[in-house]
Amino acid sequence: MTIERVHTNQRMSQIVNHGGLVYLAGQVASGAPGASVPEQTRDILARIDGLLAEAGTDKSRVLTVTIWLTDIGTFDEMNAVWDAWLPESCAPARACVEARLAAPHYTVEVMVTAAA
Repeated sequence: MTIERVHTNQRMSQIVNHGGLVYLAGQVASGAPGASVPEQTRDILARIDGLLAEAGTDKSRVLTVTIWLTDIGTFDEMNAVWDAWLPESCAPARACVEARLAAPHYTVEVMVTAAA
């Protein structure tokens, strides 16, 4: 089976296609660093929409999601944006945990696997 890597540098690829699955790298709010959790979440989900479209799929085909929050106390704020974004009857398997992220101006990171 072929492995296709897109937007690749020495460290990582933003999209990896293999075996009918699309794996996205963890996405942070590069368009909204330092913004509120809802704003960062909206920015991240828009990035995910774009990457999934580029890979030939969409959010209705998301299988698993991992979400990292720097403060689990912002869980409800993030979920309000998440719930509005997610299509009805398309809830993926999901984990959401508190963690320190790579840079202090990022408070949310989301990683997605979807069916192609």
